Amino acid sequence: MSAQSSQHGSSLAGCTVVITRPAGTGGSLARRVRTLGATPLLLPGLSLRAMSDVDTARAQWQQAQRDDLLIFTSPAAVRYATALSALDTHANVVATGQGTSRVLHQHGVDAQVPTTRQDSEGVLALPALQSLQGRRVALITAPDGRGLLQEQLAKRGATVREVHVYTRGAPRLNRRHIDAVMQLPSTACVLFSSAEAMRHLLTLLPAAARDRLRRAVAVVSSERIAELARLDGFSRVELATSAHSEDLLAATVKICSRMPH
Repeated sequence: MSAQSSQHGSSLAGCTVVITRPAGTGGSLARRVRTLGATPLLLPGLSLRAMSDVDTARAQWQQAQRDDLLIFTSPAAVRYATALSALDTHANVVATGQGTSRVLHQHGVDAQVPTTRQDSEGVLALPALQSLQGRRVALITAPDGRGLLQEQLAKRGATVREVHVYTRGAPRLNRRHIDAVMQLPSTACVLFSSAEAMRHLLTLLPAAARDRLRRAVAVVSSERIAELARLDGFSRVELATSAHSEDLLAATVKICSRMPH
């Protein structure tokens, strides 16, 4: 537990916290929110699935582990890759954020991680990635990403391959989700650690529910998502230090402690 959450946990009492983690992955965070006295609402912004061609994905993942540098773009990338086969590499390893780094640590790997921005821009600012001439770099990720890492690393001289170990898609929202959003108070906080999840929700929700969601405070995990949240109509945005649950909750505590309930 983070020091801030431990010290100020009671200030979440009476708050509503919207969890947009991928379908099926938000349960532990919901329990944590409930423990701190808040009401959680599970509103998945993504659906994650294993690759349909498992054999090809496994072969590409195993081959990538012989490269010079592995970059994992999310905690899910680590989980799906290691479900294909064990992480056994002599490569240098980079994580895009603290959450990804923590999952890698569970597999015995101490990854380099950006300390400023927890996103692709932060990874690209790492000193070790400034000169990559002749280096083989594997991005462990899902299809249809931003493409920024691959483009910029190639410009720095690297031979870059993308290894797709899972897929991301739109969530399935039902009437229960929509009705719950329509009941959100303006004091609610919605946690975003994925720009794609935010876009899915603002696309799939009916107009009235979208407007209701935008009235909440967006608690976001990176500068980039903060910028996108403002562009997408959120007038109140709070930046957490990372996408890790405790960091998102620490930022939520700051917001909720200032709100009337």
